[in-house]
Amino acid sequence: MNSKLTVHELCRIAIFVAVIAICAQIQVPLPGMVPFTLQVTAISLTGLVLGPKSGALATIVYVLLGAVGAPVFAGFSGGMGVIMRYTGGFILSFPLVALLSGFGAQTGKLSWTYAGLVSGTALNLVIGMFYFSWYASASIASSFVLAVAPFIPTSAIMIILVPHFSKAIKAALNAARVRI
Repeated sequence: MNSKLTVHELCRIAIFVAVIAICAQIQVPLPGMVPFTLQVTAISLTGLVLGPKSGALATIVYVLLGAVGAPVFAGFSGGMGVIMRYTGGFILSFPLVALLSGFGAQTGKLSWTYAGLVSGTALNLVIGMFYFSWYASASIASSFVLAVAPFIPTSAIMIILVPHFSKAIKAALNAARVRI
């Protein structure tokens, strides 16, 4: 088994890093301190389209770019200061979201795809909530209300729609004779 990445794989990873960065800028302020963005949707989509290995690598690159100061996080922000604030747990869990989403989709069965998306999204929300609780010195209950509850409806919609987006993207790439 060859563990080296091909130029083709590196290009796909770079494209999805850019997609995630763009989707991070599409945000809706919510009550509380954590805005709704399309970041997690893009990260889940990255795992579904690229698979667990390349999807996780794309999100690791994205997080590292943001950590060193590139303005790729929500609101064109970047730097370790963003990761060390209340949204840091969400950001740090992104590679696991892509990994779990990718593993679920790898089976080719829609039920496993949904299982991967649900587990990745749940892990993102749980890690984000505990980090938020730690950062804000808030109870788990108040952290749930501020940092998780507002995202449950949008997360459910994302879980339902992302497999269909992934299928459409893969079909378009196949029609264009682009290897996935």
